[in-house]
Amino acid sequence: MDINATLLGHVIWFAFFIWITMKYIWPPLQKAMQDRQAEIADGLAAAEKGRKELEQAAKQSEVVISDAKSNAAEIVVQAEKRGVEVLEQAKEKAQLEAERIVEAAKGDIEQEITRAKEELRSQLSMLAVAGAEKILRKEVDHAVHKKLLQDLEKEFG
Repeated sequence: MDINATLLGHVIWFAFFIWITMKYIWPPLQKAMQDRQAEIADGLAAAEKGRKELEQAAKQSEVVISDAKSNAAEIVVQAEKRGVEVLEQAKEKAQLEAERIVEAAKGDIEQEITRAKEELRSQLSMLAVAGAEKILRKEVDHAVHKKLLQDLEKEFG
């Protein structure tokens, strides 16, 4: 009976140990394992969410980059067009200024020609008067001289 009583004692103590373990140790262990499982599940869900957001951000950045490239190309085209327009305007202004300068020079030349003609007429008149004076000193024929002066005046006037 010794073996049976010892065996029975061991079985009772083992059952008591299992009961205490099930009552006081097992529930906190199960709660800790469930909490850890929940943490791991939340972490995996957050990682998956982050991966999806990263993919979305990559797609959005590609769209933004392509938009920026197209905008930059459009700005370059507009700048080139504006440069051509500015160049054409400058050419037109230069052409107009050149024409204005030519017209002003022509006007100045006309004035100089007129002034030169007037001066020439004046000098010619003086020469005619001096010539007439010399003729008059030598001979005095009023009718002939008057006719000569009128002819000279018609020629120069």
